[in-house]
Amino acid sequence: MTAELDAYDRKILSELQKDATVSQNELGARVNLSAAAVNRRIRRLTEVGAIMQCTAVVAPAAVGYGLSIIVNVEVESEQIDLLDRMKRTFAKCPQVQQCYYVAGEWDFVLVLAVKDMEQYNSLTRTLFFGDNNVKRFKTLVAMDRVKVGLALPIE
Repeated sequence: MTAELDAYDRKILSELQKDATVSQNELGARVNLSAAAVNRRIRRLTEVGAIMQCTAVVAPAAVGYGLSIIVNVEVESEQIDLLDRMKRTFAKCPQVQQCYYVAGEWDFVLVLAVKDMEQYNSLTRTLFFGDNNVKRFKTLVAMDRVKVGLALPIE
């Protein structure tokens, strides 16, 4: 896909990562294209999967999610059906903000947003203690959200 992106596409993506609510007229002025050309490019970038979604970033504390927790999970068995089931379970859980299937000592790394330790304790019972394929898990409680984002450095 990267071979299909020209300099205009990259400029558009970079600007949209900063503010996806910018008007197409303003975006066109920023990247030196007409609003119609910007519209066509955004539609194509979405169709090819370069733009996955446009969304608002909500401050966790504003909606009561005061804790960010990172969890490392080691599985008992790496049978594909068991791993797929775990992936589906993690993906369905609204408190799981990010889930990575990783190589190394751990099998999964999860980033969770929870209201408090009581909610996290409840989630551990469902996600980890309630799953026979979880061998062990390690909890890291974030003391400060120094940097959080998904913006990519587009050159």
